Amino acid sequence: MTPMQLRMARSALQLGVRELAELAGISFTTISRFETGKSGLQHSTAEALRKALEARGIQFLEGGHVSSGVGVAYHQGAPSQANA
Repeated sequence: MTPMQLRMARSALQLGVRELAELAGISFTTISRFETGKSGLQHSTAEALRKALEARGIQFLEGGHVSSGVGVAYHQGAPSQANA
């Protein structure tokens, strides 16, 4: 996951940094520092973020998959936050 992918995913779900941090069980400063390029993510932290976002309909794309480049996609049929 890249900082841009994380920002795009949060934006698609209209999640603030603090809200995503709570959902993923991590510090909001960890997300802020990663998104601004001030630090990387430990594997376990990246997985916690990925799981929290994918549970809400985000699909992370790598080059060669559904998209021609790195990005995120939102699946409209995914369970809403209220149902998650």
